[in-house]
Amino acid sequence: MFVVAEVTVRAYWIAGGRWGYTACDRTDLVDPTGGCGANRVETLPFWAGWGAVGVAAALAVLVLYTVRFPCRHVVAGSWVAAVLLLVLAFPLHLLFEIPAALAGRPSDWRDLGTRLALAAGGLLFAGLANACAPQRVVRAADYRTVPRWTRRWAYTAVALPVVGWAVPHGLWALGVAFGIPQRQLDDIHRNLSTWTGAAVTLVPPLAGLLVLGLAQRWGQQIPRWVPGLRGRPVPRLLAVVPAGVVALTLATYGVLSIAVLVRQVLTGDTHWSEVREGWAVTATLLVFVGWGVALGVTTAGYAITTRPRQEQATNAELSRG
Repeated sequence: MFVVAEVTVRAYWIAGGRWGYTACDRTDLVDPTGGCGANRVETLPFWAGWGAVGVAAALAVLVLYTVRFPCRHVVAGSWVAAVLLLVLAFPLHLLFEIPAALAGRPSDWRDLGTRLALAAGGLLFAGLANACAPQRVVRAADYRTVPRWTRRWAYTAVALPVVGWAVPHGLWALGVAFGIPQRQLDDIHRNLSTWTGAAVTLVPPLAGLLVLGLAQRWGQQIPRWVPGLRGRPVPRLLAVVPAGVVALTLATYGVLSIAVLVRQVLTGDTHWSEVREGWAVTATLLVFVGWGVALGVTTAGYAITTRPRQEQATNAELSRG
């Protein structure tokens, strides 16, 4: 259904319809509630039209292959599709934009709907990959202590959004021009309400606290105070897949944003003096990269620690051999 829906919508856009389509540029939102003049767009961008149809066609072939041939042959392809869709959905944007929209900030519902659809498709393909994976020994409901280095990276992944995101954004919300020029601070206060500023400041670090689950008992065993599920093991992929996708998204966003900034400086579109004057914004890009790396390393430590014991024994024997 996901693939059919995507092809139908993209074909509608290619044919000239613009319902659900947005022309907004994420770096410069103008009239987000109206799609930034989407109805006036005559030539559809390639990846919004035929490029997306081509990707959907490849996904359809993958699904048909699953029905026609043994399921185990499509596990890798399904995981690739899941990761691709989840990265394109850019969960980090949803993490910021949904609370801001709920707080009353004008938002591009077309963009949010598209990203939510991509995220749903990614979860569906992840479920397909998990269902097609070879059956493994069920992991016992016991807690395995993660290595010390995993805990350290987890604490780093929690601290970075607090220090590198919440602190500067909190100061800006309070009217302190920390690392940015006064005119930029004035623009922030004109465009953001108090509740929106609070949501943008607090949601990322609060969501980042979930990383602690990758290093604590409650990330492997459901707490005993949860009715009906107390003491049961947390499905391994339920922790590894979302954390891995968010880590990849954070690091990719940071690297691409830095690359765009460097290109703008080299071409003269942005002056080096502006970068120095707004150094806190530039530092935020580095925070994204570090946050993604710290989360990725923590996720790897969790995945290694929680491998089924039979798999761990087999790998140990191979390493000794």
